[in-house]
Amino acid sequence: MKAFEIRNLSDKEIQTKIEEVSEEMFNLRFQLSIGQLKDPSRVSVLKKDIARLKTVLRERQLAA
Repeated sequence: MKAFEIRNLSDKEIQTKIEEVSEEMFNLRFQLSIGQLKDPSRVSVLKKDIARLKTVLRERQLAA
């Protein structure tokens, strides 16, 4: 997910997206720990997505 796509979302949608991505991240970490994860690079992609989402949300809070 790119930053310009995130900026088109509302604050509530961003919060929902953060929750969804965090849940997916939890599931991937669990799979990684038991050795069933097929694409380990997905974990780092999700970490970056969460950071982008939180950054855009924080920018909006500071601007208000």
